[in-house]
Amino acid sequence: MVDLISQYAKIKDEIRVEFDRVLDSAAFINGPLVYEFQSALEAYLGVNHVIPCANGTDALQVIMMAHDFPIGSEVIVPSYTYVATVEVIALLGLKPVFVEVYPDTFNIDIEDLSSKISNKTVAIVPVHLYGQCANMEPLMELAKLNNLKVFEDTAQAIGADYTFRDGRIAKAGTIGDAGATSFFPAKNLGCYGDGGAIFTNDDVLAASIRMIVNHGQSKRYYHDSIGVNSRLDSLQAAVLKVKLKYLDQYSDARRDVANNYDKAFGESNLIEVPFRSEFSTHVFHQYTVKLSNSVDRKGLNTYLAQNGIPSMIYYPVPNHLQKAYGYFGYKKGDFPTTEDLCSKVISFPIHTEMSNEQQGVIINGVLEYFNR
Repeated sequence: MVDLISQYAKIKDEIRVEFDRVLDSAAFINGPLVYEFQSALEAYLGVNHVIPCANGTDALQVIMMAHDFPIGSEVIVPSYTYVATVEVIALLGLKPVFVEVYPDTFNIDIEDLSSKISNKTVAIVPVHLYGQCANMEPLMELAKLNNLKVFEDTAQAIGADYTFRDGRIAKAGTIGDAGATSFFPAKNLGCYGDGGAIFTNDDVLAASIRMIVNHGQSKRYYHDSIGVNSRLDSLQAAVLKVKLKYLDQYSDARRDVANNYDKAFGESNLIEVPFRSEFSTHVFHQYTVKLSNSVDRKGLNTYLAQNGIPSMIYYPVPNHLQKAYGYFGYKKGDFPTTEDLCSKVISFPIHTEMSNEQQGVIINGVLEYFNR
């Protein structure tokens, strides 16, 4: 699904130079490279504060810890997302209130969101799924009207641009009260281990988050709040500093692959290619299609694997039907759009190093299955 080896080969010399800086200084934790990457990412995103941390899940959890919501408060989140978005809500004693997504963009349904707001609701977590932004302008208007916080899950859409009605453009993750991202190796901006970051323009919130990720201390051995140990190490920052320079190129390469897939599959009545929103660019963390009811998804997945072509199903079970969250009382049929997507979607390989020959093999494999 992702070719990190070929990607590394192109930037190997630059990575080694930065690794040597870290190794020669032995500043492995909170070293200069962490702050250099932090500053570079702040400039790229146009945001006042980037706080690096250990992973994307921690990033979401720390944001919520910084707000100290009362136990039992409700946080609205789409059911159609990776479990990490939901588990941090439950871990903090909050209640995830699931909502639908749109069947075309796979992103949070604003109308359903509006219907789920209660006097216990404190926050909304829009997930920019597969690489394009949720429709943030009406979401932010709704949040402001109801005095709710907005925390963007940007793990799959770093680098995507959102365009407001007045023409203003903002990067994914910088529109709400805070944004969280993951630097898991397979992400569009990935390190060579685990890593994550939090974005915000709020000075007070940033100061609180910086304390929480470092054991709740603003000064060594003086702990002003309950915190966690969640830091991005210097070697990972070194990788990210180099790769950030190429992020827009990586996004363009992914879009080129997506365009080729669109051309190949766009005329088929057995497959629905990804929808492109007019308000957001798409950075294609995944190329995820919807299959017709007549297509045997498992059969396609197996056929491709037998021919050396990977494919993935994100996500086969929606969060409202996961056993871990059964105590919230949701049942099958509560979110028909989400459940339908979970039964129909499949993702094909997409990454920055794909050759036309590789894409041809994948395209031919899919079409051959349809034409059998």
